[in-house]
Amino acid sequence: MLTRKTIGFLGAGNLAEALIKGLLASKSVHAGQIIAADKSSERLVHLAENYDIKVYNKNFEIVENADIIFITVKPNDVRGLLAEIAPEVGQGKLIISAAAGITTTTILETLKHSGARHIIPIIRAMPNTPAIVQEGATGLCAGIGAHKNDIKLAKAVFEAVGKVIVVEDESLLDAVTGLSGSGPAYVFLFMEALLEGGVKMGLSRADAKTLAIQTTLGAAKLALTGTKDLAELRRMVTSPGGTTIEGLKKLDELKFKETVEIAVEAATVRAGELSSGK
Repeated sequence: MLTRKTIGFLGAGNLAEALIKGLLASKSVHAGQIIAADKSSERLVHLAENYDIKVYNKNFEIVENADIIFITVKPNDVRGLLAEIAPEVGQGKLIISAAAGITTTTILETLKHSGARHIIPIIRAMPNTPAIVQEGATGLCAGIGAHKNDIKLAKAVFEAVGKVIVVEDESLLDAVTGLSGSGPAYVFLFMEALLEGGVKMGLSRADAKTLAIQTTLGAAKLALTGTKDLAELRRMVTSPGGTTIEGLKKLDELKFKETVEIAVEAATVRAGELSSGK
């Protein structure tokens, strides 16, 4: 599905690089199919040298040459970018926005008011950084003008770098942001805590880091490949009178589970505020 498509990135920051690296590693596209533009010449040189993709100084060059146009600039820069490219966006293009908090309605209205002559299909995406190792989690939602084939195309891009869900209600992307968009930071913090706990109990920092990362990876793979639900997997590790139950008691006392739920809720609320322009 992607073999004859040119994928362009408007913005060449960390997210764009994660997607580019993941796409190339998946071998679903080759370097000649990827182009990027950015206001930072240093970023463009970095991408060209490390991934052998073609880079441009002007955003309109991406719009002219790409079939799939990714918006991967900071949210505050999106409206200015859209106003700049609107007169150049023609039929046959697909825009995929990964800008947090910018709704498809905002994108369409900005394009229209800035001189776009056609209704361009817009897909809003919320990926996360593990896409760089082809283990990303992405939520997608179609805007007005986007059809089933557009969603299929967007899914093909993100499935090359991980798992994808599609939501019908765009407001649910706020929850995707709070869970999987911000989620890697929660997991990294948990791994840091495991590491420090191991060091406190006498392990070397190097050994504790290895065990913390591998334990997290192994648990995730077991959950992903198994048929048991998460609660059952937890109970399998928890023997009455054993070591695990003592650790879980402390986590329960400190409201670990509730705290994580509150973190997801707080990030979701903030995502909603960004979508509302707050």
